[in-house]
Amino acid sequence: MELKKDSNAVAIDMLLIVHSEKRRAAQATQLDSQTDPGALLQNRGGFQGVRNGIRKWQELERNGFQGTQLTVEIHPQDAMPQLLKKFSLAKRLQGDKNGNMRPRQPGGKDAHAYPWDRSSLKSMPLDLRHFEKLDASASQVTVKSGLDELVSDLIQEAHSDLERVRAIWIWICHHIEYDVEAAQEKDRQAFKPTDILRTQKTNCDGYAGLFERMCRIAGVQCVTVPGYSKGFGYQTGQSFSGEFDHAWNAVYLEGHWHLLDSTWGSGLVDTTTSKFTFLYNEFYFLTHPALFIEDHFPDNKNWQLLKPPQSLRQFENNMYHKSEFYNKGMLSAHPETSMIRTVNGKATVTIESCAPTLFMFMLNGKQEHGLLSLRKNGMKLEVYPPTMGTHKLQIFAKGNSEIYSSVLEYTLKCNYVDLSVRLPAELHQPVGPSWFSEQMGITKPSHPDPIIHTSDGRCSISFGVEEGISVLASLHGDDGTITEETQRRYIFQLDREKRTELKVQLPHAGKFALKIFVKKRQEQGNFIFVFNYLLCCANTKVNWPMFPESFGNWGQGNELLEPLSGVLPANRNIPFKLKLHGIAKALVKGQDTWPLTLNPEGYWEGSCNTAGCQEIYVMVLENANHNFYSYILKYKVNDQ
Repeated sequence: MELKKDSNAVAIDMLLIVHSEKRRAAQATQLDSQTDPGALLQNRGGFQGVRNGIRKWQELERNGFQGTQLTVEIHPQDAMPQLLKKFSLAKRLQGDKNGNMRPRQPGGKDAHAYPWDRSSLKSMPLDLRHFEKLDASASQVTVKSGLDELVSDLIQEAHSDLERVRAIWIWICHHIEYDVEAAQEKDRQAFKPTDILRTQKTNCDGYAGLFERMCRIAGVQCVTVPGYSKGFGYQTGQSFSGEFDHAWNAVYLEGHWHLLDSTWGSGLVDTTTSKFTFLYNEFYFLTHPALFIEDHFPDNKNWQLLKPPQSLRQFENNMYHKSEFYNKGMLSAHPETSMIRTVNGKATVTIESCAPTLFMFMLNGKQEHGLLSLRKNGMKLEVYPPTMGTHKLQIFAKGNSEIYSSVLEYTLKCNYVDLSVRLPAELHQPVGPSWFSEQMGITKPSHPDPIIHTSDGRCSISFGVEEGISVLASLHGDDGTITEETQRRYIFQLDREKRTELKVQLPHAGKFALKIFVKKRQEQGNFIFVFNYLLCCANTKVNWPMFPESFGNWGQGNELLEPLSGVLPANRNIPFKLKLHGIAKALVKGQDTWPLTLNPEGYWEGSCNTAGCQEIYVMVLENANHNFYSYILKYKVNDQ
């Protein structure tokens, strides 16, 4: 094969096809003499090179051609060969350190069973703690001169092929940035390893090519695999055809092939800003093939490393669980298809997880029109699309981090809307008590289910409260004429020693969100939302008034028996009965003042007349030696 000498060329890998009986066929597939080092991905610009270069090599392999790997260094006549400073040509001709002249094709012993058996996220047993020192060391290595010296520095602390691959993987994932602009330019020149090291930017075929080249220098068998991916820009349910849009690698370790993707291991691209952010993702290192196939479909089905292999149609239709789905401990989701058709206006999604996990959802970009309840090992979501047509459902999980990450996306097809299931816009997630509310100090709820039906518009909800925890509740409907402050007055809270009771009276029929917040008394800051109930009342005759307004001195253990209505009729004698702790005197003040007396059962009783009053107050004297009374309750009086 004739080689063109170029003063700017660098060391390159050439595939010299040696086959005496088929020399003419081999010459017909001669590669460009100025091919870049490392991988066939680098032979031509864009994914045209991915398909053309690698497919030619795969076709030759399928047709029985035998190849020899030869490293040729081309340099100016007066320049010192760089590659031969560290590796003799004879040594490089031997192939990898095991003497293999070229990577073998994957076989039956490389295949993993499909579907995933939940045994591990990895394709081989790994203890990531074993890599901690190596990872820290590899991530700090800097480029001094060329690729060979970089690899030499990286593998100094590596004692096996696995550790060599790990060191290379960590370095690329922490130093090479995804070049968004280059990825969008189809005709852009392919990346060379020397250019990648200089700019520390590349696209997916550059990542794969660089990884392959560095592995080969380290003496580890590695190939680049082109194919389709469910990555940046992927739309749920889309089909794939034409040019491949991605490339990744397979490495040969401990007698088996394993898959990895350093592009996706390095970070992510923001879909709104199209900017890359370094965010290391362990999931794509030696990923279990039954999980890797969810978003990677190789050109050659053998590189699925699956038994049985999946078809392209299956790849398109199968549910796509994002890497964070598994990173955050999810095991399975139902339905297992990315497109869901509603039944009677409702779609249900359930997720099983390894451990208690916080979830949230968005329907068409809003946290509305759904009931999400937490389970000890997962969650259940019921969604009610507000209109017919196609809707986008996203599900997020929190895991051990402080950030919710997208783990699933569904497309909902709705052909019927149940108008009787309109949920309040303020109904947040989750609904109903759960392991999370117990973790936040709320235990043994009287109503364990998230939905409470009331025929007369009233209900009483109670739960245990751990010591040092304060509880706050608010009621929210979709009646825009009632302010949030007013809606809180439809709840009357009774705090006993270790239990809180919420008496609720609804202003009218409909659906309401009863939100529960907690706060540690000794800590500064706001109350934290924990969960909410959905209160439902179909009785159109319901028209309950507000409860009386309570003030700060309405202490723990106090109890109001009557009057419960915060609005009193005019010109009436109104009886009062309360249980009050730690006070010396109590009275009711309106136009006049009426004292309350303490009965043998421990209740303060009395009455007042509302004539000529607009407001009525209950007041207490906490210390008999003082003359200062405190307001604890306030009532309004109807106009005469």
